[in-house]
Amino acid sequence: MGETVTVVWDEALRAYDFGPGHPLAPVRVQLAMRLAEDFGVLKAPGVQMLSPVVPATVEDVLRVHDREYVEAVQRASSDPTQVDLARGLGTADDPVFAGMHEASLRVAGATLAAAQSVHSGRTQHAVNIAGGLHHAMPGAASGFCIYNDIGVAIAWLLEQGVDRIAYIDVDVHHGDGVQAMFYDDPRVLTVSIHESPRSLFPGTGFPTESGGPDAIGSAVNIAVPAGTGDQGWLRAFHAVVPDVLEQFRPEVIVSQHGCDSHFDDPLAHLALSMDGQRSSYDAIHRWAHRFAGGRWIAVGGGGYEWVDVVPRAWTHLLAIAAGVPIEATTAIPESFDSFVRQTMGRPAPARMTDGRDPWAKPFDSGFNPDDPIDAAVIATRSAVFPAHGLTVDPEPWF
Repeated sequence: MGETVTVVWDEALRAYDFGPGHPLAPVRVQLAMRLAEDFGVLKAPGVQMLSPVVPATVEDVLRVHDREYVEAVQRASSDPTQVDLARGLGTADDPVFAGMHEASLRVAGATLAAAQSVHSGRTQHAVNIAGGLHHAMPGAASGFCIYNDIGVAIAWLLEQGVDRIAYIDVDVHHGDGVQAMFYDDPRVLTVSIHESPRSLFPGTGFPTESGGPDAIGSAVNIAVPAGTGDQGWLRAFHAVVPDVLEQFRPEVIVSQHGCDSHFDDPLAHLALSMDGQRSSYDAIHRWAHRFAGGRWIAVGGGGYEWVDVVPRAWTHLLAIAAGVPIEATTAIPESFDSFVRQTMGRPAPARMTDGRDPWAKPFDSGFNPDDPIDAAVIATRSAVFPAHGLTVDPEPWF
């Protein structure tokens, strides 16, 4: 059986817009969908397009958000002068805008529809690149995120009786909102690999954050140092994630694919290439088949180099999910380059690659305790592996 995937997209999702000058510009999603279309990904044999998107209901978001917070969003949405700084509404990161409540419900509805497609068995995979608002907390907006669409979808799946959900977050920032929502729920494994909280927002995601008293080991945090590139990042990723997935035995994998770990991203300090990011998408896809029967829900997230990075990254993601991966050295279609020049006043990148060929050096063949990446891996393994019945340390190099 070939890959089957639901791609959720609606031009109305572009209404999630904090205004001119804000890094989370909806044009980045528009460009990604256009590049995927120009490559023919959206017409691949196993692809089902889902549009229009039905917004989530207030009841849906109340599964993970406090009622007082939702009411504050509604007030600000109706009257943008009604800021509520205590709840994160009206900050530089999360300025209020007319229609904010409705736009946020639509994003949540898109990710919820993706979850429903996979849970029903209509498709193996589902992707909503307009989603991924992983910083929204139960009672506050944070980090460009109003309603946590990921949390809404996970909570819905739990309500349907799914007992084991693995959430994997490869955004450069810690997936703090999703972690907070399920920190003491043993049915949800949250895995986040991110730049160290010592150097980047939101300042959380230390390895010692490993789950609440009823869910020890359910929060897995891999905090890599600023400046980490493909080789170190992939080594850390593969040294932790497949082991905990194998022990956890998820029924569904939900993944967040913020591409702000790229070396061109203006808001963070990692140094992954397009090729390294593509490798992570390919790994998660394989793990979905290996550990979760192919049930995979993928969303977008951060990514603030709108032209050179986001469209290529998420087109690779969509193509991998659709079973039609794009060879890294493939040239960007002329039609896309023309559209970018017309829309953005600059050329598109030339190819789908940054010219790298990264690979993950196996950690269990030995580690160097003085290496910052290996030290980060050992910190994570020490914090969570015992709870999963796993051995912490391979043999060190001497």
